[in-house]
Amino acid sequence: MKQVTLRNLHRDLGYFYVGLIISFAFSGIMMNHRSHWHPEKFTLEAKNIKVVLPTNEKDIDDTYAENLAKELNIDDKIRRHNIRKGTFKMQFENTEVEIDLKTGKGEIISFIKTPIVSQAMFLHKNTSNWWIYFSDIFGISLIIIAVTGAMMIKHGKHTFKRRGWKLALIGLLFPILFLIFS
Repeated sequence: MKQVTLRNLHRDLGYFYVGLIISFAFSGIMMNHRSHWHPEKFTLEAKNIKVVLPTNEKDIDDTYAENLAKELNIDDKIRRHNIRKGTFKMQFENTEVEIDLKTGKGEIISFIKTPIVSQAMFLHKNTSNWWIYFSDIFGISLIIIAVTGAMMIKHGKHTFKRRGWKLALIGLLFPILFLIFS
């Protein structure tokens, strides 16, 4: 039986996780910029509306939200609704509604999920038990890939002992500085 070396472990974990590494990196980049645009979905239609809302916010409950959705001809599964910062928001699978509480003016936005991008982002945000455990194993494997990669070169001027530790320290400073200054 072949002896397991750092190089073999590094290579095999890298091969096994290459798809997940690319997917997480790609969706992570998309999630970093989600405040500028919505990579997970794109708008099909935006329609202005005017609605007479109840004067008492306590009257805006589940039943009211369901009835308003029917009145607005939204044939979509409601996910949640809330009132925040003077705006009544309803979120559905493929539709969002925002209405100003004072004026009753609002907008219905219909969208579809962006193929591939939305699935990658779903994996990045998923919190189901089995996916969490798989992601934990993935995280541990990334640590192993990083450590074995640092230890693979044993001779010469580019070893971890001679050069790599300095670059690793500089790389570690970036997240530390970000945490300090944010």
